[in-house]
Amino acid sequence: MLTTVPVNLKLIDEYREFVGEDEIKEILSLAKQLKGAKVLHINATAYGGGVAELLYTQVPLMRSVGLSVDWKVIQGSSEFFSVTKIMHNILQGMEIPTTAEMKYIYKHYNKLNAQLLTGKYDFVVVHDPQPLAIPYFLDSHRYFGKHWIWRCHLDLTKVSRSLWHYLSQFLSKYDAAIFTMLEYTNNFSEQLPPVYIITPAIDPLSSKNIPLNDHIIEQTLKRYHIDPNRPLVTQVSRFDPWKDPIGVIDAYRLAKKSIPEIQLLLAASMATDDPESWHYYEKAARHAGEDKDIFLLTNMQGVGNTEINAFQRVSRIVLQKSLQEGFGLTVAEAMWKNQPVIGGKVGGITLQIEDGKTGYLVDSVDECAEKIIYLYSHPKQAEEMGALAKERVVRLFLSTTNLKEYLKLFLSLQK
Repeated sequence: MLTTVPVNLKLIDEYREFVGEDEIKEILSLAKQLKGAKVLHINATAYGGGVAELLYTQVPLMRSVGLSVDWKVIQGSSEFFSVTKIMHNILQGMEIPTTAEMKYIYKHYNKLNAQLLTGKYDFVVVHDPQPLAIPYFLDSHRYFGKHWIWRCHLDLTKVSRSLWHYLSQFLSKYDAAIFTMLEYTNNFSEQLPPVYIITPAIDPLSSKNIPLNDHIIEQTLKRYHIDPNRPLVTQVSRFDPWKDPIGVIDAYRLAKKSIPEIQLLLAASMATDDPESWHYYEKAARHAGEDKDIFLLTNMQGVGNTEINAFQRVSRIVLQKSLQEGFGLTVAEAMWKNQPVIGGKVGGITLQIEDGKTGYLVDSVDECAEKIIYLYSHPKQAEEMGALAKERVVRLFLSTTNLKEYLKLFLSLQK
């Protein structure tokens, strides 16, 4: 059997204070038409990365409005997750050949997971490329799920044609595909089932996003030897080439020439489906060298949701200098905390940051450093931008909005 992930209870009524009565009524009206529907989410890992984070909120929220929802994680060896990480990089534009051995490993483990699948569902949502081929290898995929949906969280604007040609054959079993932006499908829209656009969202009631008192923040900084009296520049994201930790360190060093007192924090969660992350952690550590003002922290050092919350709230500047990004939940998290974010001018980050209004979009290390210096030097403007940033998240990027769009999709397929 696939591994079932336990989740905590959440109640839709708890979100009324953030989104208002009308939004809750609309969600409940949609859910009433789906009452009792059985939903299964399948993905590659139960912790680390944005997909797992989304599911820890969406699964209990769907249950709270009357759906019967399971979340299961696929089985895989280190060689499988190494292959799928390479595929992830190729799909986002890296020029790496796709070998016959990679295809064999991918096919073998998807077949294995198809054999492990149990239960009958009305809607099966398969997240990202790792488990994409499961329904293809089922004797009767309609027996397990009446409607199959592929949710792609990646930015595929620079996708490799050869790898996509291989993976696209498995889409024949799907009734719908979800992307974060329509632009991600421009190169292969004719090969897809009907496409729906749903942006990811953050949970205001998560321990990563709830208000924290000053004592918790102070104790968190003290535990990791970060000076609370000096400005902190923070990026929260995996150690991954697409998150550009090396470029972040370079931007910090340029900004430090004008702001010698700044500190830099790179914080990450190491995910089970990302064996490459330790390699990039080590690269970043070597690039940081002996600089005592650079902190590289992970969940292996006890950094969890509360610590990330504290770091984002206390930071003078928040970055997400990605070179490619499907969405970037950490951007919305920081914006929720009244922080204008300096982000890479790529993918889903451009949906979140209104350049010059709720943060800044940058294309280079030099530009990133320039914006760090500017926001540091203009605290009143930074505060005003942060207030607008939070308003934007409330309007567009809270988990209730995500839930509502899923309910609309389910109803569309059901009808």
